[in-house]
Amino acid sequence: MNDKVQKVLAVETSCDDTSVAIVDLNGFVVNQVSANQDLQHAPYGGIVPEIASRNHSVALLPLIDHVIKKSNMTWTDINGLCVTNRPGLIGSLIVGIMTLKSIAQAYQLPLIGVNHLEGHLLAPFLKDAQYQPPSDFDYPYIALAVSGGHTSLYWVKSFSEYVVIGTTKDDAAGEAFDKFAKMVGLGYPGGVQVDKTAAQGDASKYNFPRSLVLEDNLMMSFSGLKSSAHRLLEKMPKEEIETERANLCASFQEAVVDVLVSKLLKAADRYKCRKLVITGGVSANSRLRQRIEALSDKYQIVVPPVRYCTDNAAMIGYAGILRLNRGESHGLSLGPSPQLYESDFSFDLQ
Repeated sequence: MNDKVQKVLAVETSCDDTSVAIVDLNGFVVNQVSANQDLQHAPYGGIVPEIASRNHSVALLPLIDHVIKKSNMTWTDINGLCVTNRPGLIGSLIVGIMTLKSIAQAYQLPLIGVNHLEGHLLAPFLKDAQYQPPSDFDYPYIALAVSGGHTSLYWVKSFSEYVVIGTTKDDAAGEAFDKFAKMVGLGYPGGVQVDKTAAQGDASKYNFPRSLVLEDNLMMSFSGLKSSAHRLLEKMPKEEIETERANLCASFQEAVVDVLVSKLLKAADRYKCRKLVITGGVSANSRLRQRIEALSDKYQIVVPPVRYCTDNAAMIGYAGILRLNRGESHGLSLGPSPQLYESDFSFDLQ
């Protein structure tokens, strides 16, 4: 009898997306269903933590029931449970953790709490009927995890060995996109709106700063870019902002992408690594994908499909099933943390 954990049910509720997936030990995503809360948060122009946790509590159990039925499975087909427990909004994390603790007790299933960022770093290994990574893709690789809350470069040496080699000194790239979207009068979620609007614009029209790109390190910064945009827009009449919106978005987007790509290439050169991964919500940005894919003649580029880049349960399931099969698990004392654990990553900031 094979005593390995073969299939897990995973839950991701670290922010405002409710996601549930069933994943097997090879990284195959049997099914994933997700619900976003964009409409609920749009009137406020950003995520309201209390609204996020309340919506998770309404959506989560129906999604769990749906993914099991959609997969033609019963609870006897599930061998383990995985849930994001760090980092994230405490109220949102609690909903996922308490729900899976109850299921773990009811069905006597092992439970593992997963670091959300580890999930993003392992997302390139996920596969399904429409997608699979290159057959020769493996460790080690350089990963750029870029989202609304995180923008960091990692040297991924092997499973569970992750070194943070560069990060933003201030704002995350996704946060910069969202704040800029507000400045130019675009709706929520801002990053998606900037990307769509930029497609009609001239990226060379406005010369926004590219902070730290000339410095010989892997650190990034986006607050100066945001301030520069704010100063420019303050001088522009409202009517001009409206007529120039596409050019402004394209120019701002190009500045962000220039910083991300230049630091990623610098990391590849420093670590003499030809395998590059981009993950996290901002990796859905069409211009960033275009620029990265243009490097495929020199590097092995792996950018997971958008469904595995935004916050999703499949990546949590894969990270969790690997840990369960190493004999790790958490008891019912598992709790949420707004921060990473000290043991999650090592640091070699360059």
